[in-house]
Amino acid sequence: MVKRRKKKITKWKLSNLVFLCFILVIAGLYIQYCYLSLSNKVYGRDMKDFAAKRNTVSTELEAERGKIFDVNGDALAINVTSYTVIAYLDKSRDIDKKHPKHVVNKEETAKKLSEALGCEYDYVYNKLNSDLYQVQFGNYGRNINELKKIEIEKLHLPGIGFEQTINRYYPNGNFASQIVGYAKANDEGNVVGLLGIESKYNKKLKGVNGYYSYQQDSNGYKIPDTPEQKEDAIDGDDIYLTIDSSIQRFVESAISSIKNDYEPEWALIEVMDAKTGEILGSGSTTGFDPNNIPEDMSYDDPLSSYAFEPGSTMKIYTYMCAMEKGAYNGSETYPSGSYKIEDDTINDWKKEGWGEINFDTGFEYSSNTGIANLIERHLSLKELKECQQKFGFGKKTGIELSNELNGRLNYKYPIEVMAAGFGQGILTTPLQHLQALSVIANDGVMVKPHIISKIVDGETKEEIITKIDKSDRIVSKKTTDQIKELMGKVISDSWATGYKYNIEGFNIIGKTGTAQIYENGHYLTTDYLSSIALMYPKENPSVIIYAAIKKPNHDHNYALTTSIKSLIQNIAKYQGTFSDYEAEIKSKTITLPNYQGKNIDEVINDVSNRGINVIKIGNGSTIINQYPIKNRLITYGDKLFLLTDDENIIMPDMSGWSRTDVRAFASLVKLEYQIDGSGYVVSQSIPANNKIEGVLQVSLNK
Repeated sequence: MVKRRKKKITKWKLSNLVFLCFILVIAGLYIQYCYLSLSNKVYGRDMKDFAAKRNTVSTELEAERGKIFDVNGDALAINVTSYTVIAYLDKSRDIDKKHPKHVVNKEETAKKLSEALGCEYDYVYNKLNSDLYQVQFGNYGRNINELKKIEIEKLHLPGIGFEQTINRYYPNGNFASQIVGYAKANDEGNVVGLLGIESKYNKKLKGVNGYYSYQQDSNGYKIPDTPEQKEDAIDGDDIYLTIDSSIQRFVESAISSIKNDYEPEWALIEVMDAKTGEILGSGSTTGFDPNNIPEDMSYDDPLSSYAFEPGSTMKIYTYMCAMEKGAYNGSETYPSGSYKIEDDTINDWKKEGWGEINFDTGFEYSSNTGIANLIERHLSLKELKECQQKFGFGKKTGIELSNELNGRLNYKYPIEVMAAGFGQGILTTPLQHLQALSVIANDGVMVKPHIISKIVDGETKEEIITKIDKSDRIVSKKTTDQIKELMGKVISDSWATGYKYNIEGFNIIGKTGTAQIYENGHYLTTDYLSSIALMYPKENPSVIIYAAIKKPNHDHNYALTTSIKSLIQNIAKYQGTFSDYEAEIKSKTITLPNYQGKNIDEVINDVSNRGINVIKIGNGSTIINQYPIKNRLITYGDKLFLLTDDENIIMPDMSGWSRTDVRAFASLVKLEYQIDGSGYVVSQSIPANNKIEGVLQVSLNK
């Protein structure tokens, strides 16, 4: 009886325990249900947002990056679409077994795909047998074009897809590369500008991406009658530069010649419309192909980001400062050669000088002592600095380019003031020179340089035209007329420093510059920076050219000459500036044939009628060599050296010959020579009409 009661008690306790556990589980589930139902956030996650997005698909609509054009609408930077081939290997991608989304038949896929991509079957087959969700095919499957994509799609290979990529492409390679700059895709796949206009105007060019979102079911299909949202992409703005492709090609050709012939540290050429401030052409030896960026590329645009001691081109403005003050008298004289100031001495490039000369002549000779005397007599430090600042030196022009430099006008002591007057000890940029020269071209009014012609809005297509930005009058027309006369003589007078840039009939005005280079705490004595500032026509200049070259491997005073003269002729012909003169010159221009073996008298009669200056070497009757060689162009006033079959060669009178002329003659007669100075011959060690013996010593006047 007792035992039976104990069993009953035990059973009751077990049932009670099970019931209690059941109640606790139910209570826990109820509490969890209440938490999930009543709380806005569950375990830190916003449940409304989670529910809304659980079945929401959102696709980004990518904006097209704006294009960059030259002033005539020729494309300089465009977008190209390329694709990467993707092979999906994971079966989990399949939603409908009748339409598989992964590679099913690896052998067939490898065979057809390898043929389409032009690679080995084994390479593709091994890729398809990788234990990965998806694979690519290296360079074989990367950057394929639309036609190749269509070709592969027609193979109907399950599991083969494509990833689209938008790349920036530059149709003309290194054409105006440092102006245009470059852009490339970042790690997120977005194309970003990294240099030049691409960088400066990246925000305008890239546009604004849109999006499209909708609700999908568990099978990936859009749920009917559910809300959808769409925001269209806004394409980037198109930018039109002021660069004229024809003029830019002339600039690129000139730069290429300079680079090949003189191997400088760098050289640059800038061309600007004198009336509008439009940069028509800009090139340098540091250019690059933006489609293939070199690792050692310079990221600086020489037009705006190079600041250097300019040398004697600054004499233009020192003279103008004195003229505008009313203190200049071109007939006033001073002793040339050297100028003593405290413990320092300023020397002319011709150290012995030219005796007592006036300031007008000093400008033609590019006399440093002329500047020193002009400043001492007529300009204070304050007046000089304020005048240079008035011309725009020492501050940015504000052009639409990145990393523009201010330059530097930092001088204090008397010797520094004198040096600043002839372009040493200060820093200037090519843009500042173009801007300052515009004052002369526009009778005292400065025009601000600009590189953008217009911007076309990517959404509205509205055109925003860049307006010409002119200053108030900087100096009087009387001052600009005076300096034009002096700059004209620099080019037209045979003894002046710029005569080497003279082109008959072109009426060019300008000023040369030669600056010492400051490196490692001192000025170099054998390497120089040479420059030239030119404009034409004299009376109403329409084109301004500024060029500079640093450390050419020889003939620094002549390193720019041939290329710049060709550039001027090409631009003038293209613009029709000197159309009448061009027609006259064309009639007198010949392409040299091979004169070897020809009768000397017959050749002389033929070319002399065209104004060619024949230098006959020897008294033979038959020509055995010539300079320039065949197929070179030669025109009115040029020299043609003809070597005859006479062994007894007499020394000609070289007075007025250029360095090139001396070299040509010496090369033809196999004569050793040494040349001192630059410019034109003033003396020769072997007198004219004497037998050629020994080493020829030649002195030049510049």
